[in-house]
Amino acid sequence: MRNVYTVGQINAYVKNMFSQDFLLQKLSVKGEVSNCKYHSTGHIYFTLKDRSGTISCVMFAGNRSGLAFRITEGMQVIVSGTVDVYERDGKYQLYAREIQQDGAGALFEKFEKLKKELAEQGMFAPEYKKPIPRYIRKLGVVTAPTGAAVRDIIQVAGRRNPYVQIILYPALVQGEGAAASIINGIRTLEAHGVDLMIVGRGGGSIEDLWAFNEECVARAVFDCSVPVISAVGHETDTTIIDYVSDLRAPTPSAAAELAVFDVMQALQKLDYQKASLNRLMKNTLEWQKMRCRNYESKLAMSSPLGKIREKKMFLLSMEEKLAVVMEKQITAKRHTLALYIEKMKGLSPLDKLSKGFVYASDAAGKAVTDVQKVSVGDELTISLKNGTLKAQVTDKWENRY
Repeated sequence: MRNVYTVGQINAYVKNMFSQDFLLQKLSVKGEVSNCKYHSTGHIYFTLKDRSGTISCVMFAGNRSGLAFRITEGMQVIVSGTVDVYERDGKYQLYAREIQQDGAGALFEKFEKLKKELAEQGMFAPEYKKPIPRYIRKLGVVTAPTGAAVRDIIQVAGRRNPYVQIILYPALVQGEGAAASIINGIRTLEAHGVDLMIVGRGGGSIEDLWAFNEECVARAVFDCSVPVISAVGHETDTTIIDYVSDLRAPTPSAAAELAVFDVMQALQKLDYQKASLNRLMKNTLEWQKMRCRNYESKLAMSSPLGKIREKKMFLLSMEEKLAVVMEKQITAKRHTLALYIEKMKGLSPLDKLSKGFVYASDAAGKAVTDVQKVSVGDELTISLKNGTLKAQVTDKWENRY
């Protein structure tokens, strides 16, 4: 008699077979994502497919903590987990514990992880950035010996300052051994004593640029005692050494612009400053000459000879004023004197004598004004208008009125 089994028994048997298969307990499957759904519970349901088939996948919410990106339709991924049977439906599916992006996506994930680690170690901190020297004599360049990058650097540097010495280290910039070659170039140019270093290459895919994302290259740039300008790819490309280097340039040409000072610009600036200095000196000299002339005038006025000349002028002025005052005073006094003369004329004895009066004086010269004081026989002096008489009193009498 044949054995008859239930559906549940068969599903349980198959599940047990899956559980005992060591390969199915821990494997990684690569494929393209389709029918991706994020459930409200936090679980992710999707299908993994390639040209030959499909497999259902689920990632439970508890395993999503290690997922650093959002799964989208068409994404190439590598899913690691366990293949098992869901007994209720009798379907097997891949239970994902870890999901990584495949190809460029995986490299990008690795890039982000290393970037985070180095940032936490402080290798991107601005306080560790060395200043870029303004004037350099030796420029070190670590890049491929052929290609647009080295040509652009040489052309731009030569145009800006033909006196700068460019020392090229021909390094591998992609593929196997590229990281070691770049590190050796950095250390060689550092030992050679360059003033500044450009490390970079032209554009490319993330795979082509990956050597500049290696941790060993980043540490070589960080440990370099010479300031480093990174110039990897195009403006939109970003590598790990862009964060570690002392300055990031969007392109190799821009790196040369930043590294080499423009001599022509400096000469033009010097000519402008020379003209400004000459103009300033001319204005200053003119102003100082004017000050000297002012001081000369003040000194002339303050010198002893100037003082004497000033005093002479003052004395002459005072002499003129004194002469005017004296003339006025003399005129006034003459007028007053004339008035007094006229008054004196009326009181003058001579004036009286001219009118017929005489003046009698005794022997002592005193005027005889009282007949009682004269005796007969006294000699008198009689003064007339035109002469003098000597007389003797022979008689006298008094008036009776």
